[in-house]
Amino acid sequence: MDSRIFLVPMMLVASAGLMAFAWIGHLKYAEKWTFWAALAASWMIVLPEYLLNVSATRWGQGLYTGAQMATFHLCAGVVCVAMVSAFYLKEPVGMRQWLGFGLMGLAIVLVSGSHEAAPAADPQPTLSAEEEDGTQPG
Repeated sequence: MDSRIFLVPMMLVASAGLMAFAWIGHLKYAEKWTFWAALAASWMIVLPEYLLNVSATRWGQGLYTGAQMATFHLCAGVVCVAMVSAFYLKEPVGMRQWLGFGLMGLAIVLVSGSHEAAPAADPQPTLSAEEEDGTQPG
């Protein structure tokens, strides 16, 4: 079994967790940090987040579609924001919200159900015989 089936979604979920902290984690220190300090802290979190995200999507190409990987990341991002909000910022999250976040988690499972990703696009355009030898068609 290809380990990427599990590792790519896990990397995207980890990426979403870092992004959630970058988006709203600084609010815990809103009274202590200046805007520029919060911005700097967020950008220091975003760099490893991007490394995870780009690595995961490149590694997952051909195994998952771009839409599947985006779904993993976006749904996980919403759930991670809720978790940061509830557990780190100590903001209230209602039962209906948790149910909605659970449904987003289910969406990840449903979208990842088929591993019949489209073949990766050929990065090199195909040249006609005339273009290869330098002559113009027609």
